[in-house]
Amino acid sequence: MLSTIAIVLFYLIMGFPAAVIGLPWTLLSRDISFLYRWAMWIANAGLKVGGIRIDVSGREELDSALSYIFMSNHVSNLDPPVLLPLLPGRTSVFLKRSLMKIPLLGYAMRLGDFVPVDRDGRVESAKQSVERARQVMTSGLHITSFVEGTRSRDGRLLPFKKGPFYLAMESGSPVVPISIWGTENMMKKGSMRITPGTAHVVFHTPLWPRDYPTREELLAAVRQSIASSLPEWMRGESAVLKN
Repeated sequence: MLSTIAIVLFYLIMGFPAAVIGLPWTLLSRDISFLYRWAMWIANAGLKVGGIRIDVSGREELDSALSYIFMSNHVSNLDPPVLLPLLPGRTSVFLKRSLMKIPLLGYAMRLGDFVPVDRDGRVESAKQSVERARQVMTSGLHITSFVEGTRSRDGRLLPFKKGPFYLAMESGSPVVPISIWGTENMMKKGSMRITPGTAHVVFHTPLWPRDYPTREELLAAVRQSIASSLPEWMRGESAVLKN
């Protein structure tokens, strides 16, 4: 419980000046880079304050000159603050639209060109999100997707969403599969309690959509990469595409 209190207090204390200074600066300069870097520092430092260590590998294969589509599994609410500060440059994120309604944070995410996703299952909604993400990538940003679309309740891989794979095939941008584990025990789905521990993050070799004749084959390759660095019990079985 002490870790939970420490992280929340740190985020509140450090988030206030970031909002008071960073948001006006962003509006005046029309450049969110300063606020983004500040937010990433807060996210990473808060985890350290709470006793969370991060073991990361594979980043050396990334080319700073390229825009990537990062695709990760999702087992905990700790995954975003663990992963995003590790990414090179600046990334946009696929996230559920309701998060955009959070005061200040939602506004900051809109300024950061995050891409809202509706969970209504409609093809048209998915196409709109993909088109918005494609536009964002043309500005040089990465796109990050927790490709299952929601947190896994038991840590096992869930079926993947279609949208990121439409984006990959249409844009031709390299896809970086990412495996995250360890966080499933530090902050379980449905709980606010945070327990200190080590989060393991593995960046896999980038996959180029041009090397895969179909979206389904690209999905299978991404899934295989992500599963390869997870504990065996987390790997799941289904590779079904979801809307």
